[in-house]
Amino acid sequence: MSQGTPPLRLHVPEPTGRPGHETDFSYLHLSPAGEVRRPPVQASPADTGDLAYTLVRVLDEEGRAVGPWVPEAGADVLRRGLVAMMKTRTFDARMLIAQRQKKISFYMQCLGEEAIATGHALALAPGDMCFPTYRQQGLLLARDDVSMVDMICELLSNERDPLKGRQLPVCYSMKRAGFFSVSGNLATQFIQAVGWGMASAIKGDTRIASAWIGDGATAESDFHTALTFAHVYRAPVILNVVNNQWAISTFQAIAGGEATTFAARGVGCGIASLRVDGNDFLAVLAASRWAAERARSNLGPSLIEWVTYRAGAHSTSDDPSRYRPADDWKRFPLGDPIERLARHLRGIGSWSDEEHEKTQARLEAEVSAALKEAERYGSLADGHLHGAAAMFEDVYQHMPPHLQAQRRELEQFQKG
Repeated sequence: MSQGTPPLRLHVPEPTGRPGHETDFSYLHLSPAGEVRRPPVQASPADTGDLAYTLVRVLDEEGRAVGPWVPEAGADVLRRGLVAMMKTRTFDARMLIAQRQKKISFYMQCLGEEAIATGHALALAPGDMCFPTYRQQGLLLARDDVSMVDMICELLSNERDPLKGRQLPVCYSMKRAGFFSVSGNLATQFIQAVGWGMASAIKGDTRIASAWIGDGATAESDFHTALTFAHVYRAPVILNVVNNQWAISTFQAIAGGEATTFAARGVGCGIASLRVDGNDFLAVLAASRWAAERARSNLGPSLIEWVTYRAGAHSTSDDPSRYRPADDWKRFPLGDPIERLARHLRGIGSWSDEEHEKTQARLEAEVSAALKEAERYGSLADGHLHGAAAMFEDVYQHMPPHLQAQRRELEQFQKG
């Protein structure tokens, strides 16, 4: 050690709030609604540098839509978005109860994050492919052609589950709805989405890909590999980073979000990037459309950091009261996405408290009916699951003789 030189020290990031102490959310660096500029779709990645550090917002504190990012969307589109968010939250709440009743082994809510997936879904075109993580069920629930019964059967792993119980619940797979099979492994979807988008371009198609990742998974190598390939080959892909502040029990600063933003990583890799209020449905819709138009116009990839907050537990196996204040979501400065859009619609005369209550009651009845229908095909509580012999199916086009023999042995064993 050099004489007179202080010893080296490592910096270990700490969250700005722990149980028993209020969180200081000043680290978020928010921008006033309507203040952030909207660059042309043709802007170069370098010209979006400032947008990686500010925050795109449309709805102000009174629920008014202000600024250059106000999307061209009629009341019907916004009402559809609000109902989709309410449907997603209602679905999550009922499935959480089903898990507590031991009908489902595991569940993950997207409480507080509903605007991101539902708003994004309305900006995509038929045939586009999403590569989601396990908190984007709103991508499916925002669609009119996706059955809640089918989704619940996957959660129950019952006889009607098209995945035959092979996936962890919430790891949906629905090709026809542009929903690539969710992977439990972190960050794998990012590089796969870039590859899918590259393949679409090689074929001369018009379909784009949309990749999803959480703030914690940006520390995985697949994230960085995806950015490199997307930049080099100008892949037609939207790279979504959902920064809900927590990766299980690890604060977002551990993944590198303390002294910079996750959107800045995109700019550093030569990718047009935005940092967006993920609890503002209008901002989500506008930013998603902007990025989708860039991808479809051969202008290359875009990275969007969605700033939001995970209101509930990471999963049904998690207890967030062990590592963060219990009232954080109520104090989160970006508010509740459902309340914010409802306030806006009431302000323009396209929604009312009475309609909100009726819609909520209708959605609760629809979700309950869908669960009841799905339970007809079984659940963890009463069986009617796919047998172990199903593990041999859907692997080979023609099952090899040694596996045929093993399957016969298993079936004979099960018969006793």
